[in-house]
Amino acid sequence: MKTATIPSICVEPAFLDEVKRALEPNESLASFVETAVRREIQLRQAQAGLLQRGLAATRHNSTAAGIPAKVVIARLEAKLAAARQRR
Repeated sequence: MKTATIPSICVEPAFLDEVKRALEPNESLASFVETAVRREIQLRQAQAGLLQRGLAATRHNSTAAGIPAKVVIARLEAKLAAARQRR
């Protein structure tokens, strides 16, 4: 597979100095940038997935009857009481 190049960007010299100071020993600027870009892509993919799941849940919950809050609280209190008895 052929490799491609991420475009270079212009930054202030002070910022470039900061970046270089943040590099680990034996770490190149190129590998640092590649790692940062990969992490940002993973973060954005995770955020997009979370948003999609949230929207899907919202659509599902708006059409579903749901469980009344009193029932949910009663079930949680029963679980808590059972856990306390097991101690």
